[in-house]
Formats: sequence, C-alpha cells, structure tokens
Amino acid sequence: MFRFRFASLNMTEKTIFKRQPLKNSKNHKLINSKTQKLKNSQTYIAMKVSIITTCFNREATIGQAIESVLAQDYPDIEYIVVDGASQDGSLRLIQSYGGRIARVVSEPDSGMYEAINKGLRLATGEVVGLLHSDDVLFDRHVISDIVSFFERTGAELVYGNGLFVDAKHTAHVVRNWVSGPYRRWKVKCGWLPLHPTVYIRRECLAQVGCYDERYKIAADTDFLLRCLYEIPLRVAYLNRYVVRMRMGGLSTDKARRKQMWREDVEIYQRHGFPGVWLKLLKMGWKIPQFFSR
Repeated sequence: MFRFRFASLNMTEKTIFKRQPLKNSKNHKLINSKTQKLKNSQTYIAMKVSIITTCFNREATIGQAIESVLAQDYPDIEYIVVDGASQDGSLRLIQSYGGRIARVVSEPDSGMYEAINKGLRLATGEVVGLLHSDDVLFDRHVISDIVSFFERTGAELVYGNGLFVDAKHTAHVVRNWVSGPYRRWKVKCGWLPLHPTVYIRRECLAQVGCYDERYKIAADTDFLLRCLYEIPLRVAYLNRYVVRMRMGGLSTDKARRKQMWREDVEIYQRHGFPGVWLKLLKMGWKIPQFFSR
C-alpha cells in the first residue's frame, strides 16, 4: 500500500492533506458510514458513478477489468460495457456476469471513441469515468476515494496517478505516471494528466462535448484540452493511484505511434498551439515516468 502527502486543487483554492493507508483513513470510514446510511435510511442519496469499459476482442483481459470494478467498495456504481461486436469470446465472458453489469452493448463501431461516446450517452451517474479493457482499477477503494474527493473539493473534474505495467507480468511497473497538480499554464506547455484517471461530472459534458471520432488514437488529447484549457472547469488533483494500465494499448503500441504523432500535432494546431513543439513538450513530460518506478 502506498502512502502520500498530497494537495487537492481547484482553480481557486489549495488544501493540504496527509494521506493515510486507505483501510484506516477517515475517507474510508466516511464511505463506510455513507454505505451504512444507504442501507438503513431512504434519506441519504449516494453520488452515482458511471464507469464505461469499451472492448474489442479482449477475451484475455476483459474479465480482470470487470472484476476490478465489481470489487469496488463503493455502493452506487453503474457499470456500462460497450463491445464492438468482438469475434473472440469477449462477449460471452461479459454476458456471464449477468445483472452485475448495468448495461451491455455489442454492435460494430468505428473504433474506441465511438464506443466511448455510446457509453457516455447511456450513462446516468453524476460522475463518469473510463476503464479500458486491458486495465484494472488500482485497488477496491478507488471509487470511494474519488467520490469523497469530489464532495470535499466541489470539483467538476478529478484526476489522479497511474501505473503502466508489463502486458504479461502486471506486477512489473514500466512507467510511473504521477500527474502532479493542475495548472492551466502547464497545459500550454504540453502537460496533460493520464486520461483513464480522469473522472468528470456528467453535467459538464454538455459544455465539453463528446470525443471527436475523426481521431482513432488521440481523441483524448482533444477532449482533455477542452476540459483543462478551453472551458473553466473546477479541477482537482487526487494524489493517489487510480489505475494499472497494460503496455501495448493504442497509444503505447510502437506500430501506431506515428499515427498518434500526426493526430496530436493536428489537434494542438486546431486548438491554436504550435503543433510539433507542443507534441515534443508533451513527450518531455513523460520522461521522468521511466525513472521513478
């Protein structure tokens, strides 16, 4: 278990907390208390969290992603799985969980971002987040801690840290992505948080919009630029690990990095930035991740 000192930040204030082990933390006790109230009283309404997982031919890993969501100790999670008409055993495995998954969609799509947008349109939670089919939530208290942080900070968008792990040996950490505090000027210098650690209030999507399906690999860059630079959302950094990500996804596959380069450069240019320069700066922010494992 990790211990941190961390800062919660939004655009106007900064509060310092001492991070304690989750099992003994005040946050964990608070969530347990709320869970009990939910069971014993009709007066308490929990914040519903919608988690969206998209999948295409991921029979080998989708089960672990699902299990990490179902193992969460937070009581009000709406889990949505959008499958792109997989040809392997992915859909059969997904359906084996029955009613434990709130919504399952399986139909052809043009790629991951169309699938994510389908999930966003189905979501009914106050807060929405993503978990890719190759990845797992870091521990069973992740969503409890995120909800507590939303409530404490009044944030509209919360993000945290993540670990990139070896695809076959998930105990082996390849990159340690500690996102660090939010500053708008950092976005102008190529900084962005790790996308799967981002949770946003669903009502804000009316301002931000969905993912641009013209892009096949880097639409999250465009989405995050809208959230963190163009629209004045209240943003807060939760300094804890949210996700373990397997290397070899769309953006980490060497064969697709050229396409990601082209898409990132185009996206930065569309947002009024010098495209190649911002892409190089974005890459520079990632270098320390390989030396802090």
